Amino acid sequence: MLFNSFAFAVFLPIVFILYWLLPHKVRWILMLVASYYFYMSWNAKYVFLILFTTIISYVAAILLEKTERIRSKKWILFGTAVVCLGALFFFKYFNFVIESVTAVFRLFSIQMNPVVLNLLLPVGISFYTFQTLSYVIDVYKGNVKAEHHFGYYATFISFFPQLVAGPIERTNNLLPQIKAEHKFNYDQATYGLKLMAWGYFKKIVIADTLSQFVSKVYDSPQGFSGFALVLATVFFTLQIYCDFSGYSDIAIGTAKLLGINLMTNFNSPYFSQSIKEFWSRWHISLSTWFRDYVYIPLGGNRVGKIRHAVNLLITFLVSGLWHGANWTFVIWGGIHGLAQVIENAIVPKNLLKEKSKGCMWIIRVLFVFAFVSFAWIFFVSNSLGDAMYVIGHMFTGIASPISYLKKGFTDIGMGKEELIKECLLILILAIYDYFSLSRDVIDRISKKKTIIRWIVYICFGLIVVFLSQKGVAAEFVYFQF
Repeated sequence: MLFNSFAFAVFLPIVFILYWLLPHKVRWILMLVASYYFYMSWNAKYVFLILFTTIISYVAAILLEKTERIRSKKWILFGTAVVCLGALFFFKYFNFVIESVTAVFRLFSIQMNPVVLNLLLPVGISFYTFQTLSYVIDVYKGNVKAEHHFGYYATFISFFPQLVAGPIERTNNLLPQIKAEHKFNYDQATYGLKLMAWGYFKKIVIADTLSQFVSKVYDSPQGFSGFALVLATVFFTLQIYCDFSGYSDIAIGTAKLLGINLMTNFNSPYFSQSIKEFWSRWHISLSTWFRDYVYIPLGGNRVGKIRHAVNLLITFLVSGLWHGANWTFVIWGGIHGLAQVIENAIVPKNLLKEKSKGCMWIIRVLFVFAFVSFAWIFFVSNSLGDAMYVIGHMFTGIASPISYLKKGFTDIGMGKEELIKECLLILILAIYDYFSLSRDVIDRISKKKTIIRWIVYICFGLIVVFLSQKGVAAEFVYFQF
């Protein structure tokens, strides 16, 4: 079930009304049933996979709590990780590994007949697998206690707002809220609705509109050259942000309707002044997951410079692989890891921490934006060949700047009206994100006088109605991960 579908528009009000009508003791039952129905509406048979993962991690955590021997605990943790990650590997990476091994053998003229499985990747498997793993690891470390109420735990893993694309919640934040008694809070609920509205704006107005141009170019990049490739790359940079942060806003807003606060997942990342800062603002739930469960266990920055650089590279390579079973994703992660290694080596620490102002702030922000956009080429490309073609032909014809620009807009199919529309939408996004650096924009607007608030709401509503992409609801980009 998509957030931007008619089915969800019917589903959410029903859940919302029943949730607040039912007594606290049985609300978890409604949430569990609603969450499993939400997931089954995509593909009913794969619900057994999330149930299996939930049972394994639930039992493992209880065993870890009851076991005193350190060695036995390590074996329980190892076994749980093998089972949970094994399911993820089977569905997501089996074909990738087989095809990669086959390619290596062919380099040495050794022919193989690879066994490739025709599997449908379960939606959200990467997200709920990481959530179960963090829970088991935290119990192992003694950071949290094992949850003995299976219903509460199952609801924590399958909580529908963040089930299929995050945020990847931590046990000590979400599980206590699942168990706690909530009283309806009007301000929290209306804030949630406004946040959802902003998320829908980013998704159906900006992301879905830009995706037309991105798909046109990146589905077959060899048919384009010059500025059209640059435009498509910049558009994807904005599309993936609006698509994924839009999903997160809708998820967080939906949870607020039910009295639950999920963690912030994006914080104006394209206004970052360094690559390190970008990753503290982009997909925060995932970046902090890798920090806590991969980077720090490897030694983090508490080791020598070379080992620290290796730790960064490993973390980002694994992060890239998490995103998809393709070498393009691995290279994308490696580029970001290498950038941070170089940044740490050549940029003074005080400059990284210092927040520039004026022209220097603009230069640093634009540099980070340009670098991130370049890295996205590997992320969005279907193959390494496509990515290298885009990089090699982005500036073809730039010797004649005017014709270079005109041809780019013509090739991508963007007229003057479309250009003005996209610039207006991007300007609204930029203004919102810029002011979000220092304040809660939604909260500020909510505290304005009634007439001012409603002028903003009406104008915003008209923009959504007239400028949104009409037609079939488009899936969110991160559903494929």
